[in-house]
Amino acid sequence: MLTDTLPKSVRIVEVGPRDGLQNEKATLSTEVKTKLIDLLAMAGTPVVEAGAFVSPKWVPQMADTALVLAAMTKRPNVTYPVLVPNDKGLDLAIANDVDEIAVFTAASNTFNQKNTNATIEESFERLAPVIERATAHGLRVRGYVSCVLGCPFEGEIDPAVVANVTRRLLDLGCYEVSLGDTIGTGTPAKTEVMLNAVLDVAKPDELAMHFHDTYGQALANLMVGLQKGIAVIDSSVGGLGGCPYAPGAGGNVATEDVLYMLHGCGVRTGIDLAKTVDTARWISQQLGRDVASRVGRAFKDAK
Repeated sequence: MLTDTLPKSVRIVEVGPRDGLQNEKATLSTEVKTKLIDLLAMAGTPVVEAGAFVSPKWVPQMADTALVLAAMTKRPNVTYPVLVPNDKGLDLAIANDVDEIAVFTAASNTFNQKNTNATIEESFERLAPVIERATAHGLRVRGYVSCVLGCPFEGEIDPAVVANVTRRLLDLGCYEVSLGDTIGTGTPAKTEVMLNAVLDVAKPDELAMHFHDTYGQALANLMVGLQKGIAVIDSSVGGLGGCPYAPGAGGNVATEDVLYMLHGCGVRTGIDLAKTVDTARWISQQLGRDVASRVGRAFKDAK
């Protein structure tokens, strides 16, 4: 049976309040962002990305991350990581009593240069001291790799490059590396090839999947990884977000769509689906639009 090949439980990393909102055009108040994080935590979400200490000039949606961290209710057994790009960002994370940070690079030089003004190699030169210092302060460090299944500028990406970047992040001290299909062009066949290459150099429990749903392939691609033992999925409530450096890219796969699939396969997440759908509808209203997810629309129509 299919269910026999899947993990018994999956950890969901909710990226909506950071990766989702930072790519939305509408600017939301600190109060709304804080409520979003609290609602997700109350639904049972074990990891909620709370913000990013990045330049407000380039990512204005994250300018109030310190205020959000101060205002939100930190629940036991919930982790609230923040994204940091450099030493300055790490300084702010430490000053705001953050327990976990995320760092990022890409499997595409062109994408990395447009995103961070650095080549892949230069990004590692910048990240190495950040990871070392964060670890010395007792912070857990998670790594992101963008463009693992395609780049808007370079096209196809060599799986060997993805594997190399992943291994380097793990060797620097990241406890987990999230593999990002940034523009959502992956298919199950391409996903399998990429994951096979990465799993040659990393264990399944060192990896997470962060797939966008531009072409409607995210759930199918996630299933490939689940069958290979990868039991961590990044998702965004309501399918929030996209990528400002990836023209035409859709949002992250919606958390409620992922939950519906997993729960239907008997995979435990510890998250309340109905509460997540309510949260997806609420945040979509704050952004002035209908909920984008399939499950969000189905639940809405059923009421």
